[in-house]
Amino acid sequence: MVQETLLQHWIISQFALPFLLIFFLMFAILKKSKVLGEGADQLNALVSFVIGLIFVGAVFQKQVVANMVLFLTVAIVVAFVALLLWGFVSGSDMKGDILGNKAVKWIMGIVIVIAVVVALFWAAGVNTNGALNTLFESSWSQTFWTNALFVVVIAAALAIGLIKPKAA
Repeated sequence: MVQETLLQHWIISQFALPFLLIFFLMFAILKKSKVLGEGADQLNALVSFVIGLIFVGAVFQKQVVANMVLFLTVAIVVAFVALLLWGFVSGSDMKGDILGNKAVKWIMGIVIVIAVVVALFWAAGVNTNGALNTLFESSWSQTFWTNALFVVVIAAALAIGLIKPKAA
Protein backbone atom coordinates (compact mmCIF):
# COMPACT_ATOMS: atom_id res chain seq x y z
CA MET A 1 0.00 0.00 0.00
CA VAL A 2 1.26 3.44 -0.91
CA GLN A 3 1.89 5.78 1.99
CA GLU A 4 0.01 9.06 1.82
CA THR A 5 1.41 12.25 3.31
CA LEU A 6 -0.69 14.94 4.93
CA LEU A 7 -0.42 17.24 1.89
CA GLN A 8 -1.60 14.44 -0.42
CA HIS A 9 -4.80 13.88 1.53
CA TRP A 10 -7.85 14.68 -0.61
CA ILE A 11 -9.21 17.27 1.84
CA ILE A 12 -5.97 19.26 1.69
CA SER A 13 -5.27 18.88 -2.04
CA GLN A 14 -8.84 19.20 -3.34
CA PHE A 15 -10.31 21.76 -0.94
CA ALA A 16 -7.93 23.51 1.47
CA LEU A 17 -5.14 24.47 -0.93
CA PRO A 18 -7.41 25.67 -3.80
CA PHE A 19 -9.53 27.62 -1.29
CA LEU A 20 -6.48 29.28 0.26
CA LEU A 21 -5.03 30.14 -3.15
CA ILE A 22 -8.21 31.84 -4.37
CA PHE A 23 -8.91 33.47 -0.99
CA PHE A 24 -5.49 35.11 -0.78
CA LEU A 25 -5.43 36.10 -4.45
CA MET A 26 -8.88 37.68 -4.23
CA PHE A 27 -8.05 39.42 -0.95
CA ALA A 28 -4.85 40.87 -2.44
CA ILE A 29 -6.66 42.03 -5.59
CA LEU A 30 -9.52 43.60 -3.63
CA LYS A 31 -7.14 45.30 -1.19
CA LYS A 32 -4.84 46.64 -3.93
CA SER A 33 -7.66 47.81 -6.24
CA LYS A 34 -9.74 49.28 -3.37
CA VAL A 35 -12.92 48.24 -5.19
CA LEU A 36 -14.85 47.98 -1.93
CA GLY A 37 -13.43 51.22 -0.52
CA GLU A 38 -10.61 52.41 1.72
CA GLY A 39 -9.99 50.41 4.89
CA ALA A 40 -12.55 47.74 4.00
CA ASP A 41 -10.31 44.85 5.06
CA GLN A 42 -13.10 42.93 6.78
CA LEU A 43 -15.37 43.31 3.76
CA ASN A 44 -12.52 42.31 1.43
CA ALA A 45 -11.89 39.22 3.57
CA LEU A 46 -15.57 38.27 3.63
CA VAL A 47 -15.98 38.63 -0.14
CA SER A 48 -12.74 36.69 -0.71
CA PHE A 49 -13.96 33.97 1.67
CA VAL A 50 -17.26 33.57 -0.20
CA ILE A 51 -15.56 33.55 -3.61
CA GLY A 52 -13.07 30.95 -2.32
CA LEU A 53 -15.91 28.72 -1.11
CA ILE A 54 -17.76 29.06 -4.43
CA PHE A 55 -14.54 28.23 -6.28
CA VAL A 56 -13.93 25.06 -4.25
CA GLY A 57 -17.37 23.82 -5.32
CA ALA A 58 -16.65 24.29 -9.03
CA VAL A 59 -14.87 21.19 -10.29
CA PHE A 60 -13.84 22.25 -13.82
CA GLN A 61 -12.51 25.67 -12.80
CA LYS A 62 -10.58 24.09 -9.94
CA GLN A 63 -8.99 21.62 -12.35
CA VAL A 64 -8.01 24.40 -14.78
CA VAL A 65 -6.37 26.39 -11.97
CA ALA A 66 -4.58 23.28 -10.70
CA ASN A 67 -3.21 22.60 -14.18
CA MET A 68 -2.11 26.24 -14.58
CA VAL A 69 -0.33 26.12 -11.21
CA LEU A 70 1.47 22.98 -12.37
CA PHE A 71 2.52 24.81 -15.56
CA LEU A 72 3.68 27.79 -13.48
CA THR A 73 5.85 25.64 -11.23
CA VAL A 74 7.47 23.90 -14.19
CA ALA A 75 7.99 27.27 -15.95
CA ILE A 76 9.64 28.71 -12.83
CA VAL A 77 12.02 25.75 -12.62
CA VAL A 78 12.85 26.04 -16.34
CA ALA A 79 13.50 29.79 -15.98
CA PHE A 80 15.67 29.15 -12.90
CA VAL A 81 17.73 26.56 -14.77
CA ALA A 82 18.09 28.88 -17.77
CA LEU A 83 19.25 31.76 -15.56
CA LEU A 84 21.61 29.47 -13.68
CA LEU A 85 23.15 28.22 -16.93
CA TRP A 86 23.37 31.80 -18.22
CA GLY A 87 25.30 32.74 -15.08
CA PHE A 88 27.69 29.82 -15.52
CA VAL A 89 28.29 30.59 -19.19
CA SER A 90 28.57 34.37 -19.01
CA GLY A 91 30.18 34.60 -15.61
CA SER A 92 28.04 37.64 -14.79
CA ASP A 93 24.49 38.83 -14.46
CA MET A 94 22.12 39.53 -17.35
CA LYS A 95 22.54 43.32 -17.33
CA GLY A 96 24.64 43.29 -20.47
CA ASP A 97 23.67 43.97 -24.06
CA ILE A 98 21.10 41.18 -24.34
CA LEU A 99 18.55 42.86 -22.06
CA GLY A 100 19.25 46.25 -23.60
CA ASN A 101 18.08 44.91 -26.95
CA LYS A 102 14.37 45.62 -27.46
CA ALA A 103 14.04 42.88 -30.07
CA VAL A 104 15.08 40.24 -27.54
CA LYS A 105 12.52 41.57 -25.07
CA TRP A 106 9.78 41.45 -27.71
CA ILE A 107 10.74 37.94 -28.76
CA MET A 108 10.77 36.72 -25.16
CA GLY A 109 7.43 38.42 -24.52
CA ILE A 110 5.89 36.73 -27.55
CA VAL A 111 7.30 33.35 -26.49
CA ILE A 112 5.85 33.82 -23.00
CA VAL A 113 2.42 34.76 -24.37
CA ILE A 114 2.41 31.74 -26.69
CA ALA A 115 3.48 29.45 -23.82
CA VAL A 116 0.72 30.77 -21.57
CA VAL A 117 -1.94 30.39 -24.27
CA VAL A 118 -0.81 26.83 -25.03
CA ALA A 119 -0.76 26.03 -21.30
CA LEU A 120 -4.24 27.48 -20.88
CA PHE A 121 -5.57 25.36 -23.75
CA TRP A 122 -3.90 22.29 -22.23
CA ALA A 123 -5.19 23.09 -18.73
CA ALA A 124 -8.73 23.59 -20.01
CA GLY A 125 -8.58 20.33 -21.96
CA VAL A 126 -9.15 21.96 -25.35
CA ASN A 127 -8.47 19.45 -28.10
CA THR A 128 -6.04 21.17 -30.44
CA ASN A 129 -5.29 18.08 -32.51
CA GLY A 130 -7.93 19.05 -35.09
CA ALA A 131 -6.43 22.52 -35.52
CA LEU A 132 -2.89 21.15 -35.73
CA ASN A 133 -3.93 18.51 -38.26
CA THR A 134 -5.61 21.19 -40.35
CA LEU A 135 -2.53 23.43 -40.24
CA PHE A 136 0.18 20.85 -40.82
CA GLU A 137 -1.31 17.75 -42.46
CA SER A 138 -3.68 19.16 -45.07
CA SER A 139 -3.04 18.98 -48.79
CA TRP A 140 -2.31 22.72 -48.93
CA SER A 141 -0.21 23.02 -45.75
CA GLN A 142 3.23 22.21 -47.24
CA THR A 143 2.86 24.88 -49.91
CA PHE A 144 1.48 27.41 -47.44
CA TRP A 145 4.25 26.95 -44.85
CA THR A 146 6.98 27.01 -47.49
CA ASN A 147 5.67 30.31 -48.87
CA ALA A 148 5.11 31.75 -45.39
CA LEU A 149 8.68 30.93 -44.38
CA PHE A 150 9.96 32.43 -47.62
CA VAL A 151 8.03 35.68 -46.99
CA VAL A 152 9.32 35.87 -43.39
CA VAL A 153 12.93 35.39 -44.51
CA ILE A 154 12.57 38.10 -47.20
CA ALA A 155 10.91 40.49 -44.73
CA ALA A 156 13.68 39.88 -42.17
CA ALA A 157 16.36 40.45 -44.79
CA LEU A 158 14.69 43.69 -45.91
CA ALA A 159 14.31 44.86 -42.31
CA ILE A 160 17.97 44.18 -41.56
CA GLY A 161 19.02 45.89 -44.79
CA LEU A 162 16.88 48.99 -44.18
CA ILE A 163 17.93 49.59 -40.58
CA LYS A 164 20.27 52.53 -40.44
CA PRO A 165 23.24 52.08 -38.14
CA LYS A 166 23.45 54.53 -35.26
CA ALA A 167 26.13 57.18 -35.48
CA ALA A 168 28.76 56.63 -32.82
